[in-house]
Amino acid sequence: MTAAPADFARARSEFLSIDAPRVEDGAAIWRIARDSQVLDLNSSYSYLLWCRDFAATSVVARGESGEPIAFVTGYIRPDRPQTLVVWQVAVDSAHRGKGLAATLLDALTARVAADQGLSSVETTITPDNAASDRLFTSYAQRHDVALEHEVLFDGDLFPEGTHLPEVLYRIGPFTT
Repeated sequence: MTAAPADFARARSEFLSIDAPRVEDGAAIWRIARDSQVLDLNSSYSYLLWCRDFAATSVVARGESGEPIAFVTGYIRPDRPQTLVVWQVAVDSAHRGKGLAATLLDALTARVAADQGLSSVETTITPDNAASDRLFTSYAQRHDVALEHEVLFDGDLFPEGTHLPEVLYRIGPFTT
């Protein structure tokens, strides 16, 4: 399970490396999420914890000076230890439109598959998030696996009362 060589070549010209996030990356990741203007922004503290506790299931792309320019955060579902849940994907505005999110998603899933096995990937997307829909639909197509959609949380479950439903995207199963 790897990204196409052209995807890596295109993205490699924009950053130096892909690796696991470190605690000191938490502030930059928080800023990228905030500036995306699409993601639900968590507290800066939660991004620090994410970099500490879920580094093995998350990745960052680093720019020329080593700063994070994009990230994918994820975790393993406790009741399904071969299911990676992708929590957030964001790319700094200066680096968008170059396939970096797809490259990061491919790199993360390849690493998780190699480290512990991977049978499926899940994420949730609101119906108005066309970029995320394209990212995960193209991911399923690239890896020639099924993609299923179902409403996970209806909008009226959220206390704000204005939240769109969260649609679960289930990708897989992957064959090993």
